[in-house]
Amino acid sequence: MAVVEASLVDAACAKVNLTLRVRGRRADGYHELESLVAFAAVGDMLRLQTGGPLALDINGPNAEACGAAAGNLVLKAAAALAARIAGLRLGRFVLTKQLPVAAGLGGGSADAAAALRLLVHANRQIFSRVDFADPALRAVALGVGADVPVCLESRARIMRGVGDELLPLLDLPPLPALLVNPRIPLSTREVFARLDGKFNDAPPLAEVPRDFAALIEWLSGHGNDLAGPAIGCVPVIGDVLAALRALPGSRIARMSGSGPTCFALFASAADAETAARLLHAAHRDWWICPTVLGS
Repeated sequence: MAVVEASLVDAACAKVNLTLRVRGRRADGYHELESLVAFAAVGDMLRLQTGGPLALDINGPNAEACGAAAGNLVLKAAAALAARIAGLRLGRFVLTKQLPVAAGLGGGSADAAAALRLLVHANRQIFSRVDFADPALRAVALGVGADVPVCLESRARIMRGVGDELLPLLDLPPLPALLVNPRIPLSTREVFARLDGKFNDAPPLAEVPRDFAALIEWLSGHGNDLAGPAIGCVPVIGDVLAALRALPGSRIARMSGSGPTCFALFASAADAETAARLLHAAHRDWWICPTVLGS
C-alpha cells in the first residue's frame, strides 16, 4: 500500500472477504453486512502525474473490461475530494488494470482508494499529516463506494454496516492463498436480488485468532452468505469451489464478496504455487493467481 513518492505510484491491493454475513436490509435498500477482510499482495497499479486537469488512462490485461474511463471510480474519488478540498492539486491518472472486473475483489474500490491516497500525498501543502483514518477522508471514500473506506488502509479488519463501521486493525498471520476467477463477471446487484430475505442473526464476529491453524479452524465456522445466491447466478462458481477444495494442501475454500472469485488458503506459499500449476493445467480459461493475504 505504500506510495513511492518520487513517481507517485500506488498499489491497489485486492480485497478478499474471508467471511461475509448479510445482517439485514435498510429502508434505503442497502444491506447491512459483516465481514472479515484481508488484502492480497496482488492488485492493480495506479500512477498520478500531477498538474493539469483531472484525467484517466487505463491499460493492462483487463483494461477493456473496465469500460469508459469517464465512469471509473478513480475519477469519481478524485472529483469528490476536489469538491471538498479547495485548491486540490489534481492531474492525470494511469490505471494498470490487472484484476478481473466485477470479480468480488473490490478492484474498483481499491483503485478509488489508491487515487485518494495519491492525492493526499500530492497535496502535502494542504494535508498537514497523512491520516487515512481521518473521518472526513473516510466520509469522502464512503460517498464513492461502500468498500472504499476499508480499502484506504488496505489492512485486515472486520467491517460492518454498509462499509461505514470499521473495527480496529487486526494482526493476522500471512495467509498463502490461491485466487481463482472463472472469467465470468457478476454484478453485486444480481446476487443480492437472489437473496431469500433470511438474514444472518448469528452473534457478532469477535476474537479473531492470530495463529494460522486456529484461524483456519475459526474460518471453518464462518462462511459467505452470498455464495448460494451467486452460484444460482453463475453455477460454475460451485465448480471453482469444488476444484479448490480438491487441491492438495487446500485448508479451506470460500467465495470472496459477491463473487465470482473464490480462494483457497494453504499452509505455505509453495503449496499455493503447486496448486496453481495443477489447477491451471486443468482450467486454462480461468484466472488463477497464487498470492499471500496479509494484515
